[in-house]
Amino acid sequence: MKKLAWGGALVAAGMSFSLTAQAAKTTQSNEIGFSVAAKLPKNQLHAKNSFFDLKMTPGKTQTLKTVIYNVTNRDIKVKTAIHTAYTNSNGVIEYVTPTKEFDASLDYQMSQLTKINGAKTVTVPANGSKVVTATVKMPTTKVNGVILGGWYFKRVDQKVTGTVKGSMNISNQYSYVIGLKYTEGTVPQPNLKLAKVTAGMRNYHRGIFPELRNTAAVIIPNLTMKTTITSQNSGKVVKSAKKANVQMAPNSTFDYPMLLGKTELQAGNYHLHMVVKNTDHRWVFDRDFKISNADAKKYNRQSVDNSGINVIWFVVLGALGMFVLMLLGLWLFFWLRKRRQSKAQ
Repeated sequence: MKKLAWGGALVAAGMSFSLTAQAAKTTQSNEIGFSVAAKLPKNQLHAKNSFFDLKMTPGKTQTLKTVIYNVTNRDIKVKTAIHTAYTNSNGVIEYVTPTKEFDASLDYQMSQLTKINGAKTVTVPANGSKVVTATVKMPTTKVNGVILGGWYFKRVDQKVTGTVKGSMNISNQYSYVIGLKYTEGTVPQPNLKLAKVTAGMRNYHRGIFPELRNTAAVIIPNLTMKTTITSQNSGKVVKSAKKANVQMAPNSTFDYPMLLGKTELQAGNYHLHMVVKNTDHRWVFDRDFKISNADAKKYNRQSVDNSGINVIWFVVLGALGMFVLMLLGLWLFFWLRKRRQSKAQ
């Protein structure tokens, strides 16, 4: 998904939500056709925020309302869903794309506490609006901290913008997300841990993956990371990396990809040294880990990094192949037509 427009950055208490309009990759410029707005209740913590930033109490039941506005001259269909926030592989809090795997420290998922009322897909009349509701049921036991997620809206009735015979048609898809942040009791201090360090793959690129865990019910914003991996066999640094602007969701895991590029994985014993900090906190992690001979061989064999041909060249060669097939098709078409004309004479 390619981000085409930002509806604005919504920031509060060291956290940020982004109200985004997203679309499939296309060079065409099309209007989104709809927008969404939260109807903020009385227990909104900060009125300046346009997402649901709510003060909650144990056992509280509450109905949330959002208005979908249709600015087109025809009815549209919008699909809605509640997502639980997590930290994605880019070190960004993710509200749009759902996941099925959560950190073991997460006791309550936003998608379990908040349920959409009625149909998940609604019809919004032309040049009109539609109010959709969701019901929140907080646990009866006291929660100390933040539960985070997003209310997702996706237009599902877009049509292909044009048709060209023999070509691949592209349909646009647009979505919004309104942040859901529930705060109850006393918000704890961040608790960052280094869980494990392993060799692995990300999109067919080999690397080493330290796994960071935020086991506290609080957002950890604006982290910078400096990491060095040293071979215990040779004493040489095999990989060093810096990463800034990492945001960790409450009770979430960050599987940090330290990709090696053309450098192959080597079996052996290694040591990781990592410093993670922001303006308020600092963590230092040291960990010995091992890469087995089997893992090194497997990931090196599967990786596109040590292929003699760059991935871009696969795309280029594929395009050339299509072009050659098109030329052969044209030649065959004209040859058959000429043959028919010859027979007719």
